[in-house]
Amino acid sequence: MIETSGEEYSVENAPNLTPEIAIANLQSPDLSLRYYAAWWLGKFRVSQPEAIDALIAALEDESDRTELGGYPLRRNAARALGKLGNFKAVPGLIRCLECADFYVREAAAQSLAMLGDKTALPALIKLLDGGVEAAVQVPGFPHLAQPYTAVIEALGAMGATEAISLVQPFLKHSVPRLQCSAARAMYQLTQDSIYGELLVKTLATGDLKMRRVVLGDLGAIGYLAAAEAIAVAQVENSFKLIALKGLLEYQLPQQSDTFGISEQAIRVMNLMDSLL
Repeated sequence: MIETSGEEYSVENAPNLTPEIAIANLQSPDLSLRYYAAWWLGKFRVSQPEAIDALIAALEDESDRTELGGYPLRRNAARALGKLGNFKAVPGLIRCLECADFYVREAAAQSLAMLGDKTALPALIKLLDGGVEAAVQVPGFPHLAQPYTAVIEALGAMGATEAISLVQPFLKHSVPRLQCSAARAMYQLTQDSIYGELLVKTLATGDLKMRRVVLGDLGAIGYLAAAEAIAVAQVENSFKLIALKGLLEYQLPQQSDTFGISEQAIRVMNLMDSLL
């Protein structure tokens, strides 16, 4: 029996809610209403204090539990809190990194990366205990012992240079996705193009699913040297446009208005135009 972290709802099927009803539903005896309310509050960025408090409380929920011991409501609450940008959630999310549910730990790591509060770094780094040797698949489950991809990407996004020696060995892990996460983080932590080029190489050699993932990585780190490789990648144009948009968003804030748009930014814009 396999447990996954997929969200079960779509906007098309969703009941009509208001922020007040969604917040109230987090206390409902109907577990499905609670689960959906947590998702809805994050989806629609309901950041009023009552929503934040209710979602933080949901991180400790014990009632919504699967046969395999997972905590679906906690997962959705953790995901939502990352989207809402309130640092009040950081202590609760750090505690979630010790939850028995892999997907709660994964969601917490991703949300802590969004929030960017460096007080979370020691707890995130602790999840890399044992290094690559400990990063093995859990018997009977489709995941490794820890959410290494989410943790390593969080460390990269948060500029945790103290974790470089811990992240680097994951470049040689047997799971290609984890290798890419390590390359992504190493580029962010060192700005060494060798790691960006590792992603470009995977963009050319990986399967379709991996190429899509790598486009997201390249866009997230703003690796401008990959612009042409992104534009010609054997992937749907929609994915290429999102990646190029990431490069552009990374490039523009670094420019001075005095000098206008840089040649590099114009180059990316032209590549985007060619894909439309």
